[in-house]
Amino acid sequence: MTVFLIIIVIALLGITLWQMSKILKLSKSHSSEDPSIATENDNKTQGYMMLGFLIVFNLFMLYNFWEYSRFYLPEAASAHGVQFDNLMFLSLGIIIFVQFITQFLLHYFTFIYRGQKGRRAYFYADNDKLEFVWTILPVLVLSGLIIYGLFTWSDIMNVEEDEDTIVIELYAYQFGWKARYAGEDNTLGKANVRFIKGINSVGVDESDTYAMDDKIVGSLHLPVNKKVLFKMRSQDVLHSAYFPFFRAQMNVVPGMITQFGFTPTITSEEMRNTDYMIDKVKTINEIRKENSEELVANGDMALDPYEFEYYLLCNKICGVSHYNMQMKIVVESEEDYKQWLAEQESFGETMAKQKDK
Repeated sequence: MTVFLIIIVIALLGITLWQMSKILKLSKSHSSEDPSIATENDNKTQGYMMLGFLIVFNLFMLYNFWEYSRFYLPEAASAHGVQFDNLMFLSLGIIIFVQFITQFLLHYFTFIYRGQKGRRAYFYADNDKLEFVWTILPVLVLSGLIIYGLFTWSDIMNVEEDEDTIVIELYAYQFGWKARYAGEDNTLGKANVRFIKGINSVGVDESDTYAMDDKIVGSLHLPVNKKVLFKMRSQDVLHSAYFPFFRAQMNVVPGMITQFGFTPTITSEEMRNTDYMIDKVKTINEIRKENSEELVANGDMALDPYEFEYYLLCNKICGVSHYNMQMKIVVESEEDYKQWLAEQESFGETMAKQKDK
């Protein structure tokens, strides 16, 4: 009851103070200026502030583009990546151009048409020409971007599977990747998560003769300048196969097969020796060296030097170890690729060894 009375007293005190403020406002002389009405000096100040903000905003934007351009990915390492980058930079260029024009007009008009004594605003209900311009122009620009984007999408997504196409299955699971290559028959055997048992970790159908020469590996090797088509499966939850340097990404969905294809154009060694990557590796190793000094001082192991490699990443938050879900990608010459593939053990050989145990 005491608390309730205290609340009532506080509420009444607040109402009293509010009413007193109204009385004081009414008691002021009518000759004094109303502070709620902007003066000509206020309008001038606000106009210059808007002009100043326009200058500072654009300088800040240019600084960010200059300072953080080093975080851009280097040139695309796939054939379609050039189209992807062109579309992105074209869209970005249009956005920056339109942003600059509209922001300039907004802030400049606020400055030049600021309130002044004796000036009256010109009012008109509508302007058909202006309405036509700012309706048709965006329609034309967006239509052009959409049509260009559709053609780009079609070129990237419609991968024709012919004799020269290398078909590789990517198998996602919490929290890792496996790759399955077709053997000499160039045909992947059937697979299903229901067949997962023991060392058959990706669920290959042992009764399918096409599966016996398949090769299951923990790293991805790709021949340069050869078309690759990925067939993707997930064992458990939704994952996303993300190849940042190849400008490729595709969801890996449980219960269905998704696919994405591209042609690698830059080997791992060539990318490693680019000016961009040499500078980036140097910067990373300088940071790791500084961190290692602190670790060693605390009795821990020093960090190993960083060396660039392509990686396949998961771009969906698929669980607690999502950050660690990656697989090394090696892009190499066709001869090196064939030699590596020949050295890998086939699924049939693996199962035969298991039965002999």
